[in-house]
Amino acid sequence: MSRKNVFIIGLDPFNRAKLERLPQAAECDFHAALDIADIRNVEQFDMAALIDKAVRNIESAGGSVDAIASYYDFPGTVLVPVLAERFGVPGPTLESVLKCENKYWSRLEQRKAIPEHIPQFWPFDPFDDDAWSHINLLPPFWIKPIKSFRSFLAFQINDERQFRAAMPVCRERGGFMNEPFRYLMRQFGAPPEIAEMPESFVAESQIGGRQCTLEGYSCEGEVNVYGVVDSVRAPDSSSFARYEYPSCLPLEIQHRMIDVARSAVRGIGLDHSPFNVEFFYDPNADHVWLLEINPRISQAHTDIFEKVHGVSHHSVMVDLALGRKPKPMERQGPFNVAAHFMFRTVESGRVVRVPSPGAIERLKSRQPGTEVKIPVRPGQHLRDLQGQDMYSYEIANVFIGGRDQSELLDKYDEALAVLQFDIEKDTGTVIA
Repeated sequence: MSRKNVFIIGLDPFNRAKLERLPQAAECDFHAALDIADIRNVEQFDMAALIDKAVRNIESAGGSVDAIASYYDFPGTVLVPVLAERFGVPGPTLESVLKCENKYWSRLEQRKAIPEHIPQFWPFDPFDDDAWSHINLLPPFWIKPIKSFRSFLAFQINDERQFRAAMPVCRERGGFMNEPFRYLMRQFGAPPEIAEMPESFVAESQIGGRQCTLEGYSCEGEVNVYGVVDSVRAPDSSSFARYEYPSCLPLEIQHRMIDVARSAVRGIGLDHSPFNVEFFYDPNADHVWLLEINPRISQAHTDIFEKVHGVSHHSVMVDLALGRKPKPMERQGPFNVAAHFMFRTVESGRVVRVPSPGAIERLKSRQPGTEVKIPVRPGQHLRDLQGQDMYSYEIANVFIGGRDQSELLDKYDEALAVLQFDIEKDTGTVIA
């Protein structure tokens, strides 16, 4: 039997290792339609050039083209349907993906399907000097670009002063993703009222509570959710401290979220695609709020699924890309629970020293199964990191499995003692 060629947009070593451990690896070869360096830590997203390069890479690989997939947000998600249509392989429609990715368009579609589960929202143009008076919302509210990820340029606004203070950076940096995203909408036929709208940011009334993410897929109109991951924030912060799986939320609440997610995904028309849907559960009002829909698996969750299930949910992504209904995710992993911890610092500065490979290996020898990713390097300034939220800098990712939550937290405390960073603050030196 001939092997199948699966092309990944944003292939990187960490996720390639996960892919090579899948059952599907026995029949599939994984190739880079685009390398991770093509879509992360770049000065700009030239969409026409990225599409041309991906097409060349796919055509030059030789052999059949059987599947195209990505576990990364923009531009990975939007390139999947473009390339899938180009090469005639299974995939979602570009329109359905754009309806997920455009935060304003997505809210319009959600309002049709699940109006009681979304906040109030209002688009605005950051270049409009009177934008504040045009936003028909009372503070506090959040503002964010119509296209962003990982809370890039998301600000909590409590009054007009904070709003006006945020506008210069929104004007300066908002086009980084908005403009190439708008180019794609224009090139591939999004409605003019969406593709040509002058507003490039959206304001949303504040929602809150316990946050989690549903991982699922839509296949032939059938919408399934196979895992719920808790998104735990640092105390008194909007930044995530860890993703923990499985969720500690009551099953009744999880099932309410699943019902809402099904209605929203069907309403948008997303099919032949994995997704993750972010929710808040407000225990005071006993209400669930949908934050956003992402038409991909979350690569931030792949390791913790592997620890609990014995296989990462790359498996779901690959099956769908091959035109198959995914197999159930069974609990066959070595751990009962797992977490992806995000080690952060709130102060800007230049990285002087990162944990040595030896220190990381010593930690892993004491904690079998623990994995560490260091996304910064000596000499790098934290303000040059891309895709960060606006309130902290993520300098390490630690993936830990355990018997229960208590053991997870104990192991992370041990990891913090080992993973030492030297950061020269803009006003001095700090040990993070």
